[in-house]
Amino acid sequence: MIDSFRNKYSFLSNYELSPFTVNGVVFPTMEHYFQAMKATNQEDLLEIAKAPTPGKAKRLGRKVKIRSDWEYVKKDIMLEGLRKKFAIPELRQKLLDTGDAYLEEGNTWGDCYWGVCNGTGENNLGKLLMRVREEIQNECS
Repeated sequence: MIDSFRNKYSFLSNYELSPFTVNGVVFPTMEHYFQAMKATNQEDLLEIAKAPTPGKAKRLGRKVKIRSDWEYVKKDIMLEGLRKKFAIPELRQKLLDTGDAYLEEGNTWGDCYWGVCNGTGENNLGKLLMRVREEIQNECS
């Protein structure tokens, strides 16, 4: 089991530098992408995409007018972003190198939706990472 997306496994974190492009917009990290997808207008989306750090992108994502269907689409958006991120050959290989390890986004900041905190949580990020890994494994076999 991999229960922390730090150090050797920091590449699994949404804060890890992993630039990819969607519709002509470069997103430096998954966090930039995810937060930008909340926006209801292109101006806010671009401001978030250009944020100097993933933490700043997250803070901006909390301030924008959030699309009305966000709660219904956020997991799908995370999944699509992870597919883009792990299409990067180096990151794709690192994800494959985790084998069949259970991936758990353990955290201390209380995010029990995307991760697990103090032994409790849905671990949706970990589940989506394992899904992307399985998709890549199936492509390779």
